[in-house]
Amino acid sequence: MKVNRTKWAAWVVFAALAAGVVPWAPRIGPLEAQAQNLGQRTVSGSVVDGDSNPVPAATVFLKNQKTKAIRSYTSSKNGRFYFAQVNMAEDYDLWAEKEGKKSATKTVSSWDTRKDFETELKIK
Repeated sequence: MKVNRTKWAAWVVFAALAAGVVPWAPRIGPLEAQAQNLGQRTVSGSVVDGDSNPVPAATVFLKNQKTKAIRSYTSSKNGRFYFAQVNMAEDYDLWAEKEGKKSATKTVSSWDTRKDFETELKIK
């Protein structure tokens, strides 16, 4: 039986690329998917005052840097806030406000691979 050498050679090259054996070639398959920051995360934390006391009923803002869409959350009686389903491939600005006072703005970066982003926002 005659072997089709072109098809066989193509299969060997594909298998080598997929396995990552060829260092100069782009990787194919699961390794590529792991390198990307896909999916969703949660963004949560506490709003506190200058003395680190919880600030209830503060408005916490999460602003998409690309689309400029803003989500908001009112902190609980113990100063906690929580945003679910935050796209990991996007960058966001996060800050809190209450009674004319504002915290520093923090960045939730697409380069940060944490699925649960936890932080403290201090209103001065």
